Amino acid sequence: MFELIKTDAQTRARVGRLHTPHGIVETPVFMPVGTQATVKAVSPRELHELQAPIILGNTYHLMIRPGLEVMRTMGGLHRFCGWHGPILTDSGGFQVFSLSKLRKIEEHGVRFQSHVDGTEFFLGPKEAMEVQMTLGSDIAMCFDECPPWPCEHAYAAKSLDITLRWARECKHIHDRLKAGTDGYPTPGQMLFGIVQGSVYADLREKAARELCAMDFDGYAIGGVSVGESEEEMMRAADNAVPFLPENRARYTMGLGTPPQMVDLVARGIDMFDCVLPTRIARNGTAFTRRGTLNLKNAVYKVDAGPVEEGCECYACKNFTRSYIRHLINVEEILGLRLLSLHNLHFYLQLMRTVRRTIEDGTFAGFREDFCRNYIRHNGATNL
Repeated sequence: MFELIKTDAQTRARVGRLHTPHGIVETPVFMPVGTQATVKAVSPRELHELQAPIILGNTYHLMIRPGLEVMRTMGGLHRFCGWHGPILTDSGGFQVFSLSKLRKIEEHGVRFQSHVDGTEFFLGPKEAMEVQMTLGSDIAMCFDECPPWPCEHAYAAKSLDITLRWARECKHIHDRLKAGTDGYPTPGQMLFGIVQGSVYADLREKAARELCAMDFDGYAIGGVSVGESEEEMMRAADNAVPFLPENRARYTMGLGTPPQMVDLVARGIDMFDCVLPTRIARNGTAFTRRGTLNLKNAVYKVDAGPVEEGCECYACKNFTRSYIRHLINVEEILGLRLLSLHNLHFYLQLMRTVRRTIEDGTFAGFREDFCRNYIRHNGATNL
């Protein structure tokens, strides 16, 4: 299912192909986030024009709204949202983690209250597998427990034991559902395990080794970008990747900024998802090769240039900074749509450039130049 094409001579960066039921995904890859069956403000046609190889959906949100019965009746997520390429679905573990005041962890899952209306739900390995099979995503994720940051080693170890137990349950249930005759929309759905362990090297190694023994179709590094430093984020990958197999895709969940993704590619990561491209677009901010650009600023009021010189996205080829600033400041929807298209194009094009430089042997130089020239803004910006 994962075909390793080339590994960089100077780093762990690699080019590969992930074969899914709905198409081949060239890696490294960025997956636009479509949490509630839509990438915010962007249509499936536009995603196709952006050459997005794969998008992401979320079990927790979709089981609450529109609900599993709607998904079953409508024939799965692909038909429901009109996107016919590959889809990865997160199991909902992170969303349940974020509801710490509304949840109770039990032996076989988590009992929690909906963030929408307080309705009580239960989500565990069995439910997560059944929902994701009903959604019909190409890649399903195991249900895990995401430990908070910071946490003591003892808490992280206990949490990891739960995640590993649930992973075994997920694998058993998923295998049984795939072998059944229930007529799920995507019979060849893959299942990825999730490496947890917080900031502790021994726990990350333990998680990776035990998950590999379960033989998943791919492996994710979870519990990152939950408040820890960037140094700790990178260390989580360093502590897990050496123990993951070469012939499986590797995915860091829920991050990151452009230089973070480039640095993680260098550490052997193949797949990324992040809400930043569309989230900061809604605040009037654009990604560029030199960092972020806040178009609300007065300096762009009569700026006739594109969002970024040399960018080939629809927004940059057709509109000025001045016009997009005007749209954002008067709260016209087109403004946030144009910046969303630009930011998604930027992320997707960055991964295309990363793949090309790995293939031609220039990735190390590209990484150095890109990360040196990208201004990592402080908390005063929209990031």
